[in-house]
Amino acid sequence: MNQSENERTEVSATINTRRVIFRIIGLLLVISSLIMIPPIIVSLIYKDGDIIPFIRGFVILFILGNTLLFIFRKAKAELQIRSGFIVVGMSWIIIGLSAAIPLYITPDLNLSLADAVFESVSALTTTGSTILTNIDSLPHSVLFYRQLLQWLGGMGIIVLAIAILPMLRIGGMQMFKAETPGPMKDNKLTPRITETAKMLWFLYLAMTTACALAYYMAGMNLFDAIGHAFSTLATGGMSTHDASIGYFDNTLIESICIIFMIIAGFNFASHFIAWRSASMQIYLHDTEIKVYIGIIIGAFFITSIVLVANNTYDSMYEALRHSAFQVVAMVSNTGFSTENISRLPGMLPLFLIMLGTIGACAGSTSGGIKLVRVILLYKLSMREFYRLVHPHGKFIIKMNDKTVNYRVLDAVSAFILQFMTLLIFFILVSMSLGEDIMTATSTVLSALANLGPALGEAHSNYSSLQDSSKWVLSLVMIFGRLEIFTLFILFIPAYWES
Repeated sequence: MNQSENERTEVSATINTRRVIFRIIGLLLVISSLIMIPPIIVSLIYKDGDIIPFIRGFVILFILGNTLLFIFRKAKAELQIRSGFIVVGMSWIIIGLSAAIPLYITPDLNLSLADAVFESVSALTTTGSTILTNIDSLPHSVLFYRQLLQWLGGMGIIVLAIAILPMLRIGGMQMFKAETPGPMKDNKLTPRITETAKMLWFLYLAMTTACALAYYMAGMNLFDAIGHAFSTLATGGMSTHDASIGYFDNTLIESICIIFMIIAGFNFASHFIAWRSASMQIYLHDTEIKVYIGIIIGAFFITSIVLVANNTYDSMYEALRHSAFQVVAMVSNTGFSTENISRLPGMLPLFLIMLGTIGACAGSTSGGIKLVRVILLYKLSMREFYRLVHPHGKFIIKMNDKTVNYRVLDAVSAFILQFMTLLIFFILVSMSLGEDIMTATSTVLSALANLGPALGEAHSNYSSLQDSSKWVLSLVMIFGRLEIFTLFILFIPAYWES
């Protein structure tokens, strides 16, 4: 009898969890519909004639989302970790498809479904890859929409959603954990997860506002200033111009961009602690930040030497200027450019892509492997060397003078293995779809690291790739945005076992 009651309880809990998941999806669809409102306003301001696709997208998503919210309005539960993974994984796929609607039905773009989804997923995951050409001539509403998607994806739409979930009486902790996997300094900066999400968004908005004002004062018009501030803080890299930041040919604008790209590459937990304590000490004593700055400086010298040695630019000043910008843009995983990296001499194109693959600090808006994992992997390898010399010695791995838990070390090792496995697998898939080895390797690596720039056929943009390759890369970008674990776990049979 007790066993039967337990089975009924489990079945009831499963059904209720599924209802909660559908309710959350309804909420995310409503949020997706609200994203259409700013482009509608921009279209009215600039009278670009492309308001209808965004109105249609808004109506479709708003009705569908509210229908799900109404049907499952009574569903209330605290999501468990298993449910958190599936909600986050599904949410990014659903939002990526939803965000593609106005792009797909905009006549001026004339995009295939694969193109529209690729563009929206690239923006939301802050990858910054694009299939669009003649960007300068696109409607203002479309340009603003791309920049806005990057900005929302930078901090994570899920983090925004969990600030709202308590109003629906749905716990959001497991969604937050699934959205931010991997080594983190502070999973809960404030006692309540909702307050954490709100504070992170407050900091993100404040920094974006400061960046936009700086751009505007440096000479950008208001539209470009806001759009590039969105992309800079999100480390997305999409621009409102084909030539990216190089369009402005302005040293002051490039300097502002460098500063805010570096800031965006810091752990936002560090920003929060610095703001709350009104002290810069957190930055000065953080190992990951020191390594981050050290890599930027080292890469700057290497890149400058290669550019000067090859007489790439007319003067040393120009070589140093472009070197500084390109290095920070790639190390921060932003992907902005003042020069197409494929045209740089020697090993620089591959060198810069490798830097972007590593990425910046954990807990930043940057993609890539993240520096904290690289640091811990280095410490792990050095420990093995020490053990060869001193077989009976005990060596403890520390980070910021704190002992690193063995489970974190296990997670780092597992992440690197899964990253390499997925990289090789999707490169082979891309090649099987007809892409050459250079194009397949660079595009998959760029997508998995959410970097953007690539080589081969995609050196300018991704429009020449086959639709099947774009579908694959869209999936790879989501894998990268969720740092592999969150989506990868859904493909493991044990996850679905009761």
